[in-house]
Amino acid sequence: MNPSGGKLIKNKKTTKHKVPDLSPQTFNPSLAILKDAPQRAKKIFSVLQKTHPDAKIALNFSNPLELLVATVLSAQCTDVRVNIVTKDLFKKYRKAADYVKVDQQELEEDIKSTGFYRNKAKSIKAACGDIVDKFSGKVPDNMDDLLSLAGVGRKTANVILGNAYGQPGIVTDTHVIRLSRLMGLSDQTDPVKLEFALMELIPKKEWTFFSHLMIFHGRRICRARRPDCESCPVRPHCGYGRLIL
Repeated sequence: MNPSGGKLIKNKKTTKHKVPDLSPQTFNPSLAILKDAPQRAKKIFSVLQKTHPDAKIALNFSNPLELLVATVLSAQCTDVRVNIVTKDLFKKYRKAADYVKVDQQELEEDIKSTGFYRNKAKSIKAACGDIVDKFSGKVPDNMDDLLSLAGVGRKTANVILGNAYGQPGIVTDTHVIRLSRLMGLSDQTDPVKLEFALMELIPKKEWTFFSHLMIFHGRRICRARRPDCESCPVRPHCGYGRLIL
């Protein structure tokens, strides 16, 4: 009671807690989530294997040169469209020298429907020029030499090494980058740094298959606009999924 006889009202202090951002588009794993990434990575890989046993590269090719060209064309383009274009393209251009000799505008017309065709045509001709001049027309089978080709980065090099030459490599495309963040495997957004971070979590012999698994999962279940967390089998081991259980 206060001196005037009325009830004494105590002011309650409210403590403001920082509400974690649970939007899948902006979610970033905390240090606590990242701490057990090595243990969860093993479980995630096992679950993905069972969920997507058919995971493999979606681009059609029969040799390293075709895969190099298809990978260049796949930038900002669906694999389905690339496969439609390369069906005729690979019949017309059999060797690296064929891409070098053809007129730029003619090649642009041949690949036009894949988008960004001018830059892609330049990249293909430049890379093939290096292949002819430096490697006697054969696509290199090691990282250093592949990176010496005009326009070829680690992502493209790992695609070629892993799928054309059977040398394990982690391909950090947009799906792998996004899912690695959501699953709490790494907070790296730089493709090269993420590649090396994932190499520490996944057995070397599984690097290529792991990349395919992550890409398939990103397309089928953990889609960019709206991840289907409710039916996702990875959810119990997922950094983001465990927060919204």
